[in-house]
Amino acid sequence: MSFEFFVARRYLFSKQKQAFIYVISLMSVLGVALGVAALVVVLGVYNGLTTDMREKILGANAHGVVLSSLPDGFSLDPEVMDRILDTPGVKGATPFIYSEVMLSAGTGVKGLILRGIDPVGAPKVLSMLQTIKRGSVADLANQTSPPGIILGEELTKRLGLALGSRINLLSPSGQRSSTGFQPRIRPFTVVGIFKTGMYEYDSSMAFLSLSACRDLLGLDPGYLSGIEITVDDLFKADTVTAALNERVGYRFYARSWMDMNANLFAALKLEKIGMFILLAMVVLIGSFSIVATLVMLVMEKTKDIAVMMSMGATRGMIRRIFMYQGVMIGFVGTMLGYALGLSVGYLLKKYQFIKLPENVYTLDHLPIIITVPDVLIIGASAMLLCFLSTLYPARQASRLKPAEALRYE
Repeated sequence: MSFEFFVARRYLFSKQKQAFIYVISLMSVLGVALGVAALVVVLGVYNGLTTDMREKILGANAHGVVLSSLPDGFSLDPEVMDRILDTPGVKGATPFIYSEVMLSAGTGVKGLILRGIDPVGAPKVLSMLQTIKRGSVADLANQTSPPGIILGEELTKRLGLALGSRINLLSPSGQRSSTGFQPRIRPFTVVGIFKTGMYEYDSSMAFLSLSACRDLLGLDPGYLSGIEITVDDLFKADTVTAALNERVGYRFYARSWMDMNANLFAALKLEKIGMFILLAMVVLIGSFSIVATLVMLVMEKTKDIAVMMSMGATRGMIRRIFMYQGVMIGFVGTMLGYALGLSVGYLLKKYQFIKLPENVYTLDHLPIIITVPDVLIIGASAMLLCFLSTLYPARQASRLKPAEALRYE
C-alpha cells in the first residue's frame, strides 16, 4: 500500500476525531450512489420500452422492403425474387400489396390499411402472423365465399366483431358501370384476430390473401406493391438493403426498417441522451459534496500537511492524497449505486410490481433491460465527475507552505 493511499484512507474513514467530516463523506458516498442507481434503473426502463416498441413494430412490419421505382407497382418476376433470396443476409421474402380501403359493418364504418399477403410465406417474414390471437392465417388461403380477412383486436372490439362476422370492404379505386363511377364493394368473413399491442396497428390494419386483395382493388393478376424481406441480423438491415439495391436492378429499390422509422428512433435516442444528462446531475450534486468534504479536510489537516511536507513529502504526494480520497468516495458510491440499481432492476423484471394501463402503453408492466455498455458508461461518468471534483482541493493542499501553516501552532 502506497504512502498516499494509506494517509488518504486514514483521513477519510477515521471517525474518532473528525466525526463531522466522516458524516459529510458518508453523505457524498450516498449522493453518488443514488445518482448511479437512478441512472441504472431509468436507462434500463428506457431500453426495455424501446426494445418492446421495436419488437412490436418489426412484428407487424418486415426488416426491409423492395419496392418498384414505377408508380403503378409491378408483376412478380421469379428472377427478381431469386436475386433477393440469394443476397447475403436475407433470410426470407414474401410479396405484398398495400392499399387503403373503407370497412363497413353493421355497427360502424372505419378506414383501414389493407395488406394483401401470401398466407404461406408471410408468417415466415412477419412474426406477428405466427402468434395470431384467434383464428389462423392459413384460413386466408381457403377458396370460400366470401373470402377471409384478419383484423386487429381493437378494431373488432370497436365494431363488435368476432370470428365468423361478415363485413364489407369498399375500394377507393372503384369501377365503371352503366350508371357511372361506383366504389367496388366486396363481402368478407373474419377468420382471424391479431394483437400487436400497438393501438395504431390493432385498430386500423387488416390482412387479405393476394388474390382477394387484387379482386377488391380491381388490379391485374400478378400485381404487387413490393416484396417484404427478413434478415439474419436486424441491426445490419441497412447493409443488406444496400446490397439489394445493387442486385435487383434499376427498376427496384430497397429500404430497411431503420430508414422507414428513422425519425422515431432518432427521437428516442435523443430522449435517452436527455435523460442521461438530467440524471447525471444527481451524481454531479454528490461530486459537489466531495469538493466540500475535501476543502474542509484540507482546512482541518493544515498542520498535518505542513508536517508531512517538512518530513520530505512532495507537493505531488500531497496532491495525490486528496485525489485518492475523492476517487475512493466515487468508487464506493458507484459500487453501492450498482448494487442498489441492479437490485431494483432485478426486482422490477422478476415481479413486475409496477403495472401500466394497457390502453395507454404497449404493454401492461414496466419493462427493464440493463445492458453492460450502459452500466460501464454510467460508472465511468460517475468516477470522472468525482475525480474532477478533487482537482481544486488537492491543488490547494499541495500549495500550502509549511512555514506559513506552522507559524501560529
